[in-house]
Amino acid sequence: MTQVRKKAPPKAPSVPEAAASGAAHPVSPLAPKNFVNLPPLAGVRLATGAAGIRYRNRTDVLLAVFAPGTQVAGVFTRSKTASAPVNWCQANLKGGAARALVVNSGNANAFTGKAGQEGTRSVAQSAAASVGCRANEVFLASTGVIGEPLPAEKITRLLGSLAQDMSSSGWRAAAEAIMTTDTFPKMATATAMIDGKKVTINGIAKGSGMIAPDMATMLSFVVTDANLPAAVLQELLSAGVKPSFNSITVDSDTSTSDTLLLFATGKGASHVAIAKANDKRLNDFRAKLDAVLLDLALQVVRDGEGARKLIRVDVTGAENDAAAKRIALSIANSPLVKTAIAGQDANWGRVVMAVGKAGEKADRDKLAIRFGNQLVAEKGERAAKYDEAAATKAVSGLEVEIAVDLALGNGKARVWTCDLTHGYIDINGSYRS
Repeated sequence: MTQVRKKAPPKAPSVPEAAASGAAHPVSPLAPKNFVNLPPLAGVRLATGAAGIRYRNRTDVLLAVFAPGTQVAGVFTRSKTASAPVNWCQANLKGGAARALVVNSGNANAFTGKAGQEGTRSVAQSAAASVGCRANEVFLASTGVIGEPLPAEKITRLLGSLAQDMSSSGWRAAAEAIMTTDTFPKMATATAMIDGKKVTINGIAKGSGMIAPDMATMLSFVVTDANLPAAVLQELLSAGVKPSFNSITVDSDTSTSDTLLLFATGKGASHVAIAKANDKRLNDFRAKLDAVLLDLALQVVRDGEGARKLIRVDVTGAENDAAAKRIALSIANSPLVKTAIAGQDANWGRVVMAVGKAGEKADRDKLAIRFGNQLVAEKGERAAKYDEAAATKAVSGLEVEIAVDLALGNGKARVWTCDLTHGYIDINGSYRS
């Protein structure tokens, strides 16, 4: 391939400088070419502000206010060292009602002891007073450095003014306010039909590193104007997260702060009452919600710290679906696989290794491996028609597909990851500087 020399871009600020000032890291080459515009959504208003929690010259607090009657569902990290905001949301989720959401970036309020719990309560109470609701109707999320006390007063002193400066069209500003090492805001939208009535679904997310979700991604908030009860939302969300946020990985590390909340304001087009998640009148809504979740999840992978390539891993022929998922994640999380792809090296031996270490049933002499459309290994050895140039080309683009067939059963799974470059070390080696 002919290489065209281009003028070098201006030198980006060092990672410590970027972290301190809030300046963005170089935008991921996998970022969307155009950002979607999220439409106003009936029953939700948004405002953002700069509290100076960690970053300078950028917004770092989001306040969303929901109409009375808004229902909520959520999924959270299974980490045994979950953050104080996660604990707060889990305790209040059983009520099923939400009137406000407060999110801050720059500080995770995780592993902060009693002070972290008190800071969470203080923010919730302040938001409740500003909005005019109960504190247990306020949901919270924090993202950033673990182990540093949350300067809650920096947030609470903003909330009153934010509550007076709400907008129904501030979705992009909201997505930007929750970013940390992200290089672009993550947004998705869809319209769906419920019994002939059109409703809207908007979603934002943040995440770039510490991504191996176990129930959710780092932070994601999805809102619909449909009129759906909390129990239905919860069932839809719990199912939808499995093939989306729970099928991505950047670095195999699960955050203390993973939070995915789904709100339904009920202020859109009037439609029939829905009491069960399996109601056929929800088929289109379910499909569109799943599409929004997958869109957001893939944007997270595309913004993986230092990522230059999006990698899809498909495993078929496993003993069962659970085995296929574990094998797929073994491949996707392997530093050797990820660095080989980063170097455009069609080293299928790395994939053989990752399959073998997964601990699931595998037969070396039945295994087949493909990079894109190129069969590279089969029947316990290199494929008879192996073409090194074609295999290298298959791992040289911005998007790479790895397919493994174990030929043992009907189990299958698909996961997404990104390559592992020196950029990941640069970002994380200086994260607290």
